[in-house]
Amino acid sequence: MSSKIAADQEKNLGGPTQASVYPAGNGYPQDNRSPDYDHGYVDHDTGVGKSENSLHRGLKPRHVSLIAIGGVIGTGLFIGSGTALANGGPLGLWLGFSFVGILVYFMMLGLGEMSAYLPITGGQLTYAGRFFDPALGFAMTWSTTIHWALTCASELSAVAVLVNYWLEPSKVNNAVWITIGYVIIVLLNLTTSGVYGETEFIFSSIKVLTIIGLIILGIAIDCGAGPTGHYLGFHYWKDPGALAQYEGIGGAKGRFLGFWAVMTQAAFSYGGVEFFGITAAESANPRFSIPRAMKQIYFRIGVFYILGTFILGLIVPFDNDRLGTSSDAAASPWVIAIQLSGIKALPHIINACLITSAWSAGNADLYISSRSLYNMAHKGLVPRIFLRTHRWGTPYVAVLTMALIPLLAYMTVSTGAAKVFGWFVNLVAVMGLVEWMGICLAYIGFRRAMKAQGFDRSTLPYKNPLALFGAWFALFSFGVIILFSAWTVFRDTDNFDRATFITNYLPAIFFLALYFGYKIYGRTKIIPPTDVDLITNLAEIEATIEERPPAKGFKGRLQAMFL
Repeated sequence: MSSKIAADQEKNLGGPTQASVYPAGNGYPQDNRSPDYDHGYVDHDTGVGKSENSLHRGLKPRHVSLIAIGGVIGTGLFIGSGTALANGGPLGLWLGFSFVGILVYFMMLGLGEMSAYLPITGGQLTYAGRFFDPALGFAMTWSTTIHWALTCASELSAVAVLVNYWLEPSKVNNAVWITIGYVIIVLLNLTTSGVYGETEFIFSSIKVLTIIGLIILGIAIDCGAGPTGHYLGFHYWKDPGALAQYEGIGGAKGRFLGFWAVMTQAAFSYGGVEFFGITAAESANPRFSIPRAMKQIYFRIGVFYILGTFILGLIVPFDNDRLGTSSDAAASPWVIAIQLSGIKALPHIINACLITSAWSAGNADLYISSRSLYNMAHKGLVPRIFLRTHRWGTPYVAVLTMALIPLLAYMTVSTGAAKVFGWFVNLVAVMGLVEWMGICLAYIGFRRAMKAQGFDRSTLPYKNPLALFGAWFALFSFGVIILFSAWTVFRDTDNFDRATFITNYLPAIFFLALYFGYKIYGRTKIIPPTDVDLITNLAEIEATIEERPPAKGFKGRLQAMFL
């Protein structure tokens, strides 16, 4: 069975014919027909069928949509935004989250285009090695695998300190709460992708409703609907002001540095927005679900982050003593705003929602990490034992292996929880930025190849005219943010903060070591545009995709929207 999209491309080529690009007629570039040629990887299976060691397409479009909207929303938006508000002030907070949001939007345009066209095992991790450079795919895969396992540890530590809002560690040790969250997360990741998707659907719904409820509540508080009856308007933008003077540095310099300090926290909060690129391989109908999920990504960025941070700046003064002081609910700017308005019981309800949010984010983090390890085995980068799946299609060996790294959450038991949480934030934020740069490079390689091989983009399931410009702009901007992420450590060299320096720059150094190390070892090169493989797996993918009947009537449109 030939691929429909491949056939469409054949009919609509604007440059050389498909036969001239792939003269062998087997979906591979002419000089890559040897079975030993693999762009630096060993391809053990296509990852799209239902063989013994393959993933199953158990995620429904509604699962992918809710995961895209709220799958990894965790403590960054609900708690970490308080530190960003204290550093940048309300305007600095809003500008910082808006700027990073625009960069993320640009990066996601390219990822959405690649994922809808070629939803294969590993998603962006495979695209990097297939469309740009095998060494980039190697570095991204290892970085992503470790990154999300560490993020899972940070969310587990957050669960513990959130419970401390009710029970102090002196009464019940934090290890108890970490253990409970850890066991549930591991067990859920050992079930089928359908069960995982259903669980994430429920808890992502709770997170979405929570943040929407908080935004509505914030608007009401700003308008004076709280028990105190005080109308706030833009009062806190005037007193104490719209922009904070970072660490007491005066003038425009201090205000700019306050805005810049928001960037790393914003990157941590946006982390995971690229998650659905990996879930595409387990989606029953990626041609339908990926374009729809992309539209909902815009909703997540625009409403949750940009509108949410704007509302926060209206209802909490940036000089509040509790902002950025700890990583529990007492320091959440939302809880502070509710208490300042005189509402009594609601902070406890919000804390319960924050716990489910952190736990759900940890669940998604382990999922990404285990699928990344599976992808490495799929490409021959680690032993094939990690390819093993049980009869329901879950890579249980990869899940159990990656479940070892989140045990680092127990560090919060002996070390200050807020300090450990801060280390995790720095590590995973910079690792995320580096991986976003890799996605941009993969898309640039994808577009170069499409142009060189005469592909007609009008036939793609999803596309956006800003994608190529956005990839270049985001690539440059992410690099600048990483370069200056820990500039504060150089202000006082006599009291050099080694922990901050290491946690901000180690991820980038680690990534470069992986990239150049594999490049030297494997003697890889950036793949010429005419040699990039844009066809392989398309026929197999379309053979496994479930056709979705067209929506008819009001009921049909509702089903298309939610199911």
